[in-house]
Amino acid sequence: MLKPAIMTAAAFATLALAAPLTESQAGEAALSGDGLRKAVSDKTVYLHISGFELPIQYSSRGTMKGSIGTVAAAFSRGDGSSDRGKWWIADDQICQKWSSWMEGRTYCYSFRLTGKTVHWVRNDGRAGTARIGG
Repeated sequence: MLKPAIMTAAAFATLALAAPLTESQAGEAALSGDGLRKAVSDKTVYLHISGFELPIQYSSRGTMKGSIGTVAAAFSRGDGSSDRGKWWIADDQICQKWSSWMEGRTYCYSFRLTGKTVHWVRNDGRAGTARIGG
């Protein structure tokens, strides 16, 4: 199990998004449904957490994998340097379940895009930022 800061990073899980579906007056775009799926499919989402960047690769087949650097891994218990899991879209959120990270629990995230910055909010209220790469 990872400590809270690392768990949050590992969860996001994490998203430099494309195709927004709705936009606010502040130039933000909410990502939902197929737009959210297209934004993360076959992309790497880089979560910013506790001074580290956590890359999570989202396969279009609904699988994901992530790994944390040596320094960040030192904060985790056991062999927490990498994990694999599954992801899907439900209720306009990206949901994911890691094999061991996040105690194997399912968490869902909503995303808003402001410029190139992704703002995410997890279904338990935790929030943060990320970027999405190719």
